Amino acid sequence: MLKHRGFPGRLPGTDFQFTIRRANVKEGATPLVARERFKDRRTPDRRADEAFIAALWEHFGDEPFERGNLDAGRLSWLFGREVVAAEDPFDPRSYEALLRIDVRRARLSYPDVFWDAEISDEDDSDWDEDDA
Repeated sequence: MLKHRGFPGRLPGTDFQFTIRRANVKEGATPLVARERFKDRRTPDRRADEAFIAALWEHFGDEPFERGNLDAGRLSWLFGREVVAAEDPFDPRSYEALLRIDVRRARLSYPDVFWDAEISDEDDSDWDEDDA
């Protein structure tokens, strides 16, 4: 399991975990699943999501990254929306699975984090003026 050096371990002052210390050798990695986020989520939970996506953006940018020691629970709140699979086939139970930030979607969800992010033409390929 790759350990992302320099990545914050948790949201400061809270118990919201961003990384894990060691791989689960016995049962394997916890699978990533897209968790549904409801509008009535608590403010601390929303802050943790925003801080986590900001850390991902700062650490990896728009490049693919290995799941490694990133916390499956925290990733699952963003998975399938702001964080997507970067390989096909994708193994949600693998520590080596490649992910990437969907910059366009993340920018819509977390504008304060991505206020200066440029969207490439590649990310903009299915954009219609009607979507604006």
